[in-house]
Amino acid sequence: MKNLFSNIKGDAFGGITAGIVALPLALAFGVSSGLGPTAGLYGAIFISFFAALFGGTNTQISGPTAPMTAVSMVVVATIIAVNDGDVNKALPIILTVFLLAGLMQVGLGILGLGKYIRYIPYPVVSGFMTAIGVIILLTQILPSIGYYPKEDVEFVKSFKIQAEDIILKNIIEAEAKEGILVLEDFKETIKRANEITEAEILNEAATIAKNEGKNTLGVIKMLPRALQNISWLELILALGTIFIIYGFKYITKAVPSTLVALIVMSGIAVGFGLDYRPIEEIPSGFPIPNLEIFTGFSLTSVTPYVFTALTLALLGAIDSLLTSVVADNMTKTKHKPNKELVGQGIGNSIAAVFGGLPGAGATIRTVVNITSGGKTKLSGMIAGIMLLVILLGLGPIASKIPAAVLAGILITVGIGVMDYKGLKAIPSLPRDISFGPLKLSSEVLIMVTVLLLSTFWNLVYAVGIGLVIASLMFMKKIGDLTAERSDVKPLLKEKAWDDEANFPENLKEEVFIKHIKGPLFFGSTSDFQQLAKQIPSTAKVVVIRMGRMQYMDQSGLYAMEDVLVDLEKSGITVLLVNVLNQPRYMMERIDIIPDLIAKEHIFSSFKSCTSWIKANIKEV
Repeated sequence: MKNLFSNIKGDAFGGITAGIVALPLALAFGVSSGLGPTAGLYGAIFISFFAALFGGTNTQISGPTAPMTAVSMVVVATIIAVNDGDVNKALPIILTVFLLAGLMQVGLGILGLGKYIRYIPYPVVSGFMTAIGVIILLTQILPSIGYYPKEDVEFVKSFKIQAEDIILKNIIEAEAKEGILVLEDFKETIKRANEITEAEILNEAATIAKNEGKNTLGVIKMLPRALQNISWLELILALGTIFIIYGFKYITKAVPSTLVALIVMSGIAVGFGLDYRPIEEIPSGFPIPNLEIFTGFSLTSVTPYVFTALTLALLGAIDSLLTSVVADNMTKTKHKPNKELVGQGIGNSIAAVFGGLPGAGATIRTVVNITSGGKTKLSGMIAGIMLLVILLGLGPIASKIPAAVLAGILITVGIGVMDYKGLKAIPSLPRDISFGPLKLSSEVLIMVTVLLLSTFWNLVYAVGIGLVIASLMFMKKIGDLTAERSDVKPLLKEKAWDDEANFPENLKEEVFIKHIKGPLFFGSTSDFQQLAKQIPSTAKVVVIRMGRMQYMDQSGLYAMEDVLVDLEKSGITVLLVNVLNQPRYMMERIDIIPDLIAKEHIFSSFKSCTSWIKANIKEV
């Protein structure tokens, strides 16, 4: 506690500055998520305060971030669609998923898994971050030109058939739960279907149209129609916002350009009485917990989203710990990764209970905090309090912010979040894999795969697929490199080792010597498996020298077993020389020793093995 108040002046200034920087981004991320600006603001308040209080990075400022919002947007749209387009009905399930993600983060920290996050391959992170940027850019095109699909009557009507299908499916599912669905008699189904009004069908169609505007393929498809219905006022507000954000930085960086753009463009819109579209109203008063998360909890409604919650948890962990590394480099300190995950998890959990958007450590806000004098956890807590004060005192004023201004802010966020470092490196990366005549870089392949799948299909699955491909590529590379250094050669290519020079010539027809140099693993088993086929009929003994084989994996173990079984069937005695600890342990675990190789046939040196051969093998 003493350390907490050791830098009150610097922490106060850093926290207030970071809170001001966070305000426009929190509002914008909330709108983008589909839950409204309030959700973004609540998320920023609670995550900033509690992640700082319980976290392991003193100067970290947390809150909704672009990656977390992009995944949250998918969660929100999906759950709302399943719940007949009713946000209020879907909200408890959405917040439960966010709460579950926070609890998972706490679990990751308690289990000490924070240190393993760094092993996620860079191409996966790079592809994902660039995809986040592309998704934000594409999905903000429509609000920046004032086009809202659910308000386009003709466009909405094009989804009537889909809407009717969804409504009918919901009726059948409801009947199945009630136990009144009978295949021989659909009278109740027909009755309920006839009670559906045209307004209800159009409402469901409007939800489908709205969700189309939340995914990249949908935006691309409706872009020609949107361009025919541009609201020039909204476009000017968005472009003006973008211009100020980039231009004001050349005047001064002491004041956040995002905040300047928000105030100036909102002031112009309100001051001149322009007929613009404002954001949703921000409720005044202290945030109230959504207890329906607990009172209306249903395991079946949340189960389909467990993997999505885990993705949010892992993404938040990666996002936060990367920011922690940045903070360490700036402050010359060392963060505690597991404690940081616990703090982030607590922050996300509490934010979810109050209806807030999930978040993570935010790099820009953390840098602003440090450069403004923040040094302890108090700075992050002050940032959260600052946002709460703004909510309580300026909520009605903030509700007048133009939606197009927030769209403009998000467009700059989308541009900024892309991994240009990874994109620039594409031409220079070595092309280490081939598809017929086509040569590609495995790193580029992983990055592009994650980028395309994230952008046009599913963020959650894209990361999983990227990790699988990266793992397979890594195993192949390590296998190839190890195989190059190992020396598991066919018997015909064996060269005698120095201590074999005096081996009796008269026994060379009956005794064959096999050397294994390097590990016997999945990448080097093929040559070894040919051993039994290479032994001529005159052979009586095969000596396998294992003194330079430090490691054997399961593939190598079973390859060894297969060879020994084949040699035994041929009546050939196998002698092992200098078996090291790990291979011997593996062979004893599945009883190769002593079932296939008797302990008296294992020798500590080639000299003792030669003595046994001379005593037991007769010349032909």
